[in-house]
Amino acid sequence: MSTPDTTTEAFAETLPAAEDLPDYAPVPRSAFGPALNEQGYYVGRVERNLYWITDGTYQSAFLTTSDGVVLLDAPPTIGHNIQRAVDDIAPANGVSNKVTHLIYSHHHADHAGASSLFDRNVARIGHEETRNLLLRDDDPARPAPEETFQDRRTLEIGGERIELAWHGSNHSPDNIFIHLPDHDTLMLVDIVNPGWAPVYQSNLTEDVQGYIKVADIALSHPWKHFIGGHMGKLGTRDDIALHQQYMGDIVDASRTAIDTVDPTPYFVKYGENTWAALRGYLDAVTAAAAEPVIAKYTGVLAAADVFTASTTFHVMQSLRLDRGYGSQVHP
Repeated sequence: MSTPDTTTEAFAETLPAAEDLPDYAPVPRSAFGPALNEQGYYVGRVERNLYWITDGTYQSAFLTTSDGVVLLDAPPTIGHNIQRAVDDIAPANGVSNKVTHLIYSHHHADHAGASSLFDRNVARIGHEETRNLLLRDDDPARPAPEETFQDRRTLEIGGERIELAWHGSNHSPDNIFIHLPDHDTLMLVDIVNPGWAPVYQSNLTEDVQGYIKVADIALSHPWKHFIGGHMGKLGTRDDIALHQQYMGDIVDASRTAIDTVDPTPYFVKYGENTWAALRGYLDAVTAAAAEPVIAKYTGVLAAADVFTASTTFHVMQSLRLDRGYGSQVHP
């Protein structure tokens, strides 16, 4: 006879009721992409033989060519629907539905974790640091790319041109630009979520200053369509410009808050508990910086009220630690 799991029951009793959870601003209709099909994905044409796939949260893309299909990222949440999308499109274009090449935007599992669904003979291509990191991580779902490059590489596959470039660390040390000039398209993952604010800490970015700078580099390229790797819609140059403005406002507000928020009350209150004092002070700086940005972008970028404080803390800390802003030398 089984007995109730009292630990599980006790935990369940501590969970908040739905009506007790915080409310957030409605998502602007402009942030939504096309409706998904019954299998939970949408596949659409970007230009000519370049297509994109989304499950509403993640994005992948592929080129149908006379030499096979070139896949750009393989997010596990889309998973087998990637091949289903290819199967829908390739025969209609009169070419093979076999994925022959897979390009990694970077090494993170949420964008590459379905790589192992494809043949071991697929030519996997990525930055040299992507290979290093995947060999380190030893994840069978993400075979390391055999073909790598350091700064730039141009691929010619089935008469199609794909330009790969690394412009330094940003979201991750290995995140690359995937430019398809003949399709007027740039794929740059985990920098801008078209229509949406970045999630926790600047899209969980490892190099904040590189992350901020990379939008300028993106706009220096000629392209029309933007594939950002997340959410359910394609982007445009306007989305990158809006992201630049949003991040610039966070930088400016963070500098002002560092200059004006007085740490004294927190150190008086907490005395020898230095970490408590520091937490109180940094939380106050973050709140002061985030408040005007949240007010400005709520209704403009979806979830601006949800994640702006997290990104503001990340940026503010980078200003202090990477840029030395507000740093004072003891006399």
